[in-house]
Amino acid sequence: MPSSRPAENRSDAELIRVNRGFYESLWAEATLIEPERFNTWPLVHQLASTASRRLEVAPGLRPRLPLQGTCFVDLSHAALQRLHQRGADAVHGMIGALPCANASFDLICALDILEHVADDDSALAELARVAMPGATVLLSVPLHPEAWTAFDDFVGHCRRYEPAQIVARLAQHGFTIEHSAVYGMQPKSSRLLDLGQWYLTHRRERAMWWYNRVFMPLGLRFQKALQWRAGLGDTQGVDELLLHCRYRQVTD
Repeated sequence: MPSSRPAENRSDAELIRVNRGFYESLWAEATLIEPERFNTWPLVHQLASTASRRLEVAPGLRPRLPLQGTCFVDLSHAALQRLHQRGADAVHGMIGALPCANASFDLICALDILEHVADDDSALAELARVAMPGATVLLSVPLHPEAWTAFDDFVGHCRRYEPAQIVARLAQHGFTIEHSAVYGMQPKSSRLLDLGQWYLTHRRERAMWWYNRVFMPLGLRFQKALQWRAGLGDTQGVDELLLHCRYRQVTD
């Protein structure tokens, strides 16, 4: 059942605290999963093979771009340490202040991040700043504020987007949606979500054991294949979208 409201009124400091508290402990006890194991790989590997300068923002231990040849930026020290151990180029930073030069990348991936920041305009402005003209940008966003649940609060979401809202917000920063794919694996059962939240809050070590050894392997095994469709596509009943965008510099 939906919870009371999206958390648009949360401050940046509060959101950073919530996200750091949840994800730092999550990544400290999780294992890195190679990008080839995700259902995003068939859609992104060809894009990655033709892009010489790649950036992935906030991958945690679930990177979607190749570990070699990609610059990774993440807030979690636990995730950065694990990425370094795998030979990846990974630096500490946030989407609102990327430690990267202007017009540096021709492929940028930022999945499951815009909904976590209070100022998504600043986040999109930063992505536009580091994108080369004509760059491909991959984003994912949860849809429909009326679908808000306690799970959104628990994992540190700030908002869900109305479809027209995300199209307009992206356009303001020079991003055009060329393709989209129905994305995301949020369970439909509210009881299952409540149980998972209780265990993560009160029995975190036990919950992480089940997550790493049972639920994540099962989730990977039963992933549905993703398919690009033109533009935004039909969003009725869609919980989350993967967006394939093109960046064209906005001129005054």
